[in-house]
Amino acid sequence: MNGDFLEHYFTNNLDLKSEMRVISYQEQSESFEFFSDNGVFSKNRIDFGSRLLIDTIIKEETKNHLSILDVGCGYGFLGIVLAKKLDSEVIMCDVNKRALHLAEQNRLKNRIRGQTILSNAYENIEGKYDLIVTNPPIRAGKEIVLNILIKAKEHLKKNGALWFVIRKDQGANSILKKVMEYGKCEILKKSKGFYIIRAKFS
Repeated sequence: MNGDFLEHYFTNNLDLKSEMRVISYQEQSESFEFFSDNGVFSKNRIDFGSRLLIDTIIKEETKNHLSILDVGCGYGFLGIVLAKKLDSEVIMCDVNKRALHLAEQNRLKNRIRGQTILSNAYENIEGKYDLIVTNPPIRAGKEIVLNILIKAKEHLKKNGALWFVIRKDQGANSILKKVMEYGKCEILKKSKGFYIIRAKFS
């Protein structure tokens, strides 16, 4: 992969050609459709880590009517599926304008309550949430990833939880060790080198 490709999904490349497509996804009895395009993460299919994260959260989180924040939302897969399955409202944010436009289209298409916000991590985010969820942009660098994970504590309600997925071979252990300096972390699932982690800071 060249550097130009790597920057696309967590920056804005206004010259990138648009090639819209639709991705279908089934979560238990619910069917979803997502618009996708060039320049966004996992543009052709839902990636395994995100699917594993969703499946684990749905099994573990028993409450409905939550406030959810999806950080680095891409075209909105995590936030939209969680909002539908947990009968909740979601705020989705991303620094990538194309991804955010897709996320808003997908929110409306799947009839999800909430909104999309252009934001570099938590820069334009207000309020506190029951759940914060992210598949962090590892290729953006460890500093950016840790900023997303650690600053979640400032945007969680009491007893709220941060959920994230990370691969073992992409520094999961060192990142987990750093996050544990600020709160309690549990690895809820391991599969194919992916860790699903829940962090609580209160």
